[in-house]
Amino acid sequence: MTIVEVAPSLVSIAEKTRAAASKLAILSTEAKNQAIAAIAQGLESAREEILQANLADCQAAAAEGIAKPLYKRLQLDEHKLRDAIAGVRDVGKLADPIGKVQIHRELDTGLVLKRISCPLGVLGIIFEARPEAAIQIVSLAIKSGNGVILKCGKEAVRSCEAIVKAIKQGLSQTNVSPDAVQLLTTREETVGLLKLDKYVDLIIPRGSNSFVRFVQENTRIPVLGHADGICHAYIDQAADINKAVEITVDAKIQYAAACNAIETLLVHQAIAGEFLPKVAAALAANHVELKGDQRTLEILPNIAPATEVDWETEYSDLILSVKIVDSLEDAIAHINQYGSRHTDAIITEDIATAESFFGLVNSAGVFHNCSTRFADGFRYGFGAEVGISTQQMPPRGPVGLEGLVTYKYQMTGNGHIVASYTGSNAKAFIHRDL
Repeated sequence: MTIVEVAPSLVSIAEKTRAAASKLAILSTEAKNQAIAAIAQGLESAREEILQANLADCQAAAAEGIAKPLYKRLQLDEHKLRDAIAGVRDVGKLADPIGKVQIHRELDTGLVLKRISCPLGVLGIIFEARPEAAIQIVSLAIKSGNGVILKCGKEAVRSCEAIVKAIKQGLSQTNVSPDAVQLLTTREETVGLLKLDKYVDLIIPRGSNSFVRFVQENTRIPVLGHADGICHAYIDQAADINKAVEITVDAKIQYAAACNAIETLLVHQAIAGEFLPKVAAALAANHVELKGDQRTLEILPNIAPATEVDWETEYSDLILSVKIVDSLEDAIAHINQYGSRHTDAIITEDIATAESFFGLVNSAGVFHNCSTRFADGFRYGFGAEVGISTQQMPPRGPVGLEGLVTYKYQMTGNGHIVASYTGSNAKAFIHRDL
């Protein structure tokens, strides 16, 4: 095993972040909310500087031939920035997740156990192109009492430097130390961050499949993330055709580079002849390239054939694979074989069929008669999200504050010893919930 030396400067940054986080962990809700309001104000004051920095990033990335999906994620226009700042303020309105009593139990007279929610400590967030992710994550980290070390991709360095500068400026006016938020910018620092298991409690990667897998395979720190966003829409034989067309178009084109956009469309054979020409026309009007299995090609002869590889591809672009299935069971089998457990939708007017889909599709999000693009922390009312998790263990799906919180057990006694509860004259526990 190769030993990687971590630069002393990086260790120093981590130590500062942990020290600031330990103080942040015990701050009042009011103090944290004041810090979040100050972050929003700092970002608003630096709005022009941030937009100009992002423009410079976009120009440099375009000159280097950045991939189209990545370029879309990199762009931070006035509307995106406005929404991100609104998200910060929304986080300020959320209930404080820290200090909640989850268990309050009297084990015996005068011996009381509590389980209390508390921060994780220090978060390491590694993301590629999306600069507004830094805004979302910092607000959630502060609200949940965590320090955060951000590592942005090279294409977003100017944007993130401007954002973090504004955030630190805002925090400098509050009880939260600006040291609670740090920014790393080089690839060497990414590798170093993954080795800081003594200081960092959770790594959250946001980016391409290969990037997330690299992170998962190169750290001992727990990782919260998803490697693929292969989402499906299944058009059932009992679907409303017009509704199905509208939802399919939205789920593909509303933001094709997003991980919650559909990559495969499954269509029940009983409705395919009527549905496919209509949805193909609507998608063609939005410049979507279709690929189909053999049965789809018989209805849509002018599209490209789909191969086995297409069913397991996240295009992140205006490309959609189409497959005709014989039944709900076939659709579910396809999703569970090729999907990434992200978000999958069924379009049907049959409630029993929808319930079966909900029960048998093993994904973090299962939707009925609505677009997969709703799988988003902001849209769920989380204020923002730190990322999407497709793991089976919680947290799952879009992760907000609850994914940044753990708990500790606190016990208070009065000279109690375990020996009193063992042996022939053992006392019995009360185990009474208070």
